[in-house]
Amino acid sequence: MAPLNPRTQLATHEVTNQPPAFEDVSLYASDVGLKEAVTREGAKGHEARLAVFGERAGSAEVIGWGFEANKNAPELKTFDRYGRRIDEVLFHPSYHKLMAFGLGGGVASAAWTSPSGGHVAHSATLYMMAQVEAGVCCPMTMTYAALPALRHQPDVAAEWGPRITGGVYDPASAPAAQKRGVTIGMAMTEKQGGSDVRANTTKAVRNGDGSHTLSGHKWFCSAPMCDAFLTLAYAEGGLTCFLVPRWTPAGERNAMHLMRLKDKLGDRANASSEIEYHDAYAQRVGEEGRGVKTIIEMVHHTRLDCTIAPAAYMRQALAQALWHTSNRIAFQKKLIDQPLMARVLADLAIESEAATVLAFRIARSFDEAGSEQAALFSRLATPIGKYWLNKRVVNFVYEAMECHGGAGYIEESVLARLHRQSPLNSIWEGSGNVICLDVLRALSREPDTVAVLFAELDAARGAYPSLDRAIDNAKARIKTVTEPHARVLVEELALALQGALLALHAPKAVADAFVATRLGDTPWRTYGAFDAEIDVRAILSRAMPAR
Repeated sequence: MAPLNPRTQLATHEVTNQPPAFEDVSLYASDVGLKEAVTREGAKGHEARLAVFGERAGSAEVIGWGFEANKNAPELKTFDRYGRRIDEVLFHPSYHKLMAFGLGGGVASAAWTSPSGGHVAHSATLYMMAQVEAGVCCPMTMTYAALPALRHQPDVAAEWGPRITGGVYDPASAPAAQKRGVTIGMAMTEKQGGSDVRANTTKAVRNGDGSHTLSGHKWFCSAPMCDAFLTLAYAEGGLTCFLVPRWTPAGERNAMHLMRLKDKLGDRANASSEIEYHDAYAQRVGEEGRGVKTIIEMVHHTRLDCTIAPAAYMRQALAQALWHTSNRIAFQKKLIDQPLMARVLADLAIESEAATVLAFRIARSFDEAGSEQAALFSRLATPIGKYWLNKRVVNFVYEAMECHGGAGYIEESVLARLHRQSPLNSIWEGSGNVICLDVLRALSREPDTVAVLFAELDAARGAYPSLDRAIDNAKARIKTVTEPHARVLVEELALALQGALLALHAPKAVADAFVATRLGDTPWRTYGAFDAEIDVRAILSRAMPAR
């Protein structure tokens, strides 16, 4: 939060040529691309609520909570003062304020409580929340994504579903039945296996009452103060999905021990942990031996959020860069009016718009998943979007930081936090290679996905010869692709899909520029390094955030 009336007349100099703080700006009303995506993809009925959320999200107070939550890292309390295990994590009050704001705004619940457009509304809320503070989005995303997996076990879903969809945050460390709302986490990977979850060694033993007891470890358990965790363990019938609550039905703390918190590059407001199950109480979710099939429902939905997040980071980084350069003068001109700077900013704006249009088209496919075609599109486009946008965001945030000069390379700037955060979603829920192999798996096991995806691409044929060639090249590569070339295929599909969506839905200046700089004969280099003539001013005018 910017201080009130700081002194500018100092003993040695006068402070001039500094931009005002980028705060008290609606993250919804100031973002034309977001507003258009919400309407286009079927969530217009949520517009009023999103506008209220965006106004609050961009306020100085809420932005301040994000800085405070990052500055004051979570603290693990394994024991109480008398040596009794409590396995709790303590957070700064601003963390709890952010959690209450996001969950109250529908990040975890809107998709499941809305008659239409719920996943797009969820995505729009998350898109704004991630621009304020991305770390708190992790437990919200997992809570949102848990419900489809829980529905594989109707009795468990009946107990936990209403707690998820209530849209209330309750930070109390207490049995879920005593709380107004809950959060759900996930614990899948182990030290020896990582993404290869079939290498897990955690064991599950069935009890007489139908519950299970789990023994083993998990290498990554994010948000360990969640009220329950979906996890994998080997039962008699094979690898199985279980729900492990923090408290047993008898009201005792479950034997899920927090061994340590991860010391991470970014995502600092959020706690990530290593855990051990010491005969921990668990409820089976889904069929025994079908654990991967069950928990993949949660993974698929978290991958949607891993696609929305980099688009959100791009938008916030771009908005910060546009704000700074339009309020600072160098060499007798505003920075944004310097020709080379304007070209860099326009290129960033093109990238941001392409990310947003792709992410929200994927979100709509989740709302339409009752249709076989939409489900097939979602199955293929979600990993494509997750892979590509996360590969693009890291350098994007750096370039936006460079637009600020040294002012962007300090902790008081949100750019430093975005830069640390930007690699995370590429790693979470499957790193780049895992995701590309998943695309190949979808193409081989569900060949109808090809027809569905290319129906979407072919709708844009005729708009640009280079887009037509990109579509043809991707179609040809699918027929011959092998594992070593999986990344080439996924990137070709991503660019073709972005180009098609922009050709169909974006202003001509944006679509023309994307096709000319990403699909032309000249290979893309770095932001601003292209020969094509584009309408820089039209692109910047559209992207510029306004109070």
